[in-house]
Amino acid sequence: MKRIIVALIALLMLAAPAFAETKIGYVDLQKALNLSKAGVKAKSEIAAQVKKYEDEFKIKQESLQKLKTDLEKQAVLLSDSAKAQKERDFQQNVKELQRFQKDVKEELQQKDNEHTRRILNELFEILQQVGKDGGYSMVIEKNEGAVIYADESIDLTDELIKAFDAKN
Repeated sequence: MKRIIVALIALLMLAAPAFAETKIGYVDLQKALNLSKAGVKAKSEIAAQVKKYEDEFKIKQESLQKLKTDLEKQAVLLSDSAKAQKERDFQQNVKELQRFQKDVKEELQQKDNEHTRRILNELFEILQQVGKDGGYSMVIEKNEGAVIYADESIDLTDELIKAFDAKN
């Protein structure tokens, strides 16, 4: 048992110089996405679209509420067939509003995904160059759960944001 422990210690001592040459850095891609100029711009574009669609939804919802109120007021005056027709029209408008809401959500999600994918592709290109120029053997992503502890001095996130913003 002692021989195995001594052999392992000797092996680790021999391997120590190889580890000393290894330079590892990490990057917080979520932070880079959120704080880069392109990320901030993409967020504001999507927020503007959300606002526009919320206003449009509110108008349609108010119109639908007015239609419901009118239907309730006229219910006693209408014949059964006219009342049934108005209720069908109301239900059709409800479905259209729900479809509008679903379509908007899907559209906004797709736009967000497109922006994120485009920015991440550019960040990866720049990060590869930063890694090469900095002499890093490896750069890992901080938020993927692989980093338990990391010294702030090897955090390349701010350098990545600066290089990305300079390119765009």
